[in-house]
Amino acid sequence: MAESESKHQVTPIVFIHGQWLHATSWNGWIKFFRRLGYIPVAPGWPGESDSVHEARLLPEAVAGYGVEEITRYYARRITAMDMRPVVIGHSFGGLVAQKLLCDGLATAAIAIAPIQPQSVLQLPLRQLAASWPALRNPFRPKRAVSLTADEFRYSFGNALSREEAVELYTMWSVPSPALPFFQMALASISSQATKVNVANSERGPLLLIAAGRDNMAPPSVVRAQQALYQRSSTAVTDLQEFDGRGHSLYIDSGWREVAIAAFNWLKRRVHQQPPPFTQGAI
Repeated sequence: MAESESKHQVTPIVFIHGQWLHATSWNGWIKFFRRLGYIPVAPGWPGESDSVHEARLLPEAVAGYGVEEITRYYARRITAMDMRPVVIGHSFGGLVAQKLLCDGLATAAIAIAPIQPQSVLQLPLRQLAASWPALRNPFRPKRAVSLTADEFRYSFGNALSREEAVELYTMWSVPSPALPFFQMALASISSQATKVNVANSERGPLLLIAAGRDNMAPPSVVRAQQALYQRSSTAVTDLQEFDGRGHSLYIDSGWREVAIAAFNWLKRRVHQQPPPFTQGAI
């Protein structure tokens, strides 16, 4: 990574998806931020195939990867870049984004409906229910798991019509490793995998985005993350909530509203410029 980062360089963005979605689910965001002058990339998780179709045919290619391995994979990608990027992640990708930011590898991070770091002790029943397809077999934590359409609707599409939930499931749902869910569930008693250096006051700004009807990352869990950072660090940690939205908020028909909010926050917190856009402007 270059030692100096010129203000005149174009800012790169690394997008990190979460469980049960493919990297190409960021395609709309890639086009959106490229039009605005950023250099966006969305690498898949380690072992992930290049297409949704291939990923469904090769589920075992992603089996066994945990949060630490996924974080190290993205850390290697970032350290090979010419300058530190902004990192935007969803769900477990939002947790990885926090880890990368707090380890000094990103200039800023946006965590959309993020899974909680270790020090957040809340684990609501609806979050466990949304994670149950991965947790139901505790004797095989290193297997790959796929969702049924009904499971996807509960975990991601509960705020959508059945038709839109099925459409998103068909377009983006892929097998994911079960291990990160066990690391989340056991974080308070044994696993260190979800630990984040929340006390790092030298890190860049962080935006946490919550969805009001989210089952996978309930808004109370996201609020608890902000409270943890504010107790532990003087670095900027902002929170924005989208009422009535579910875990699908970055891929469903309302994704552009979330993308605009992310861009406006970057302009204000990272580029120190007034937010230029409203929902109807792009």
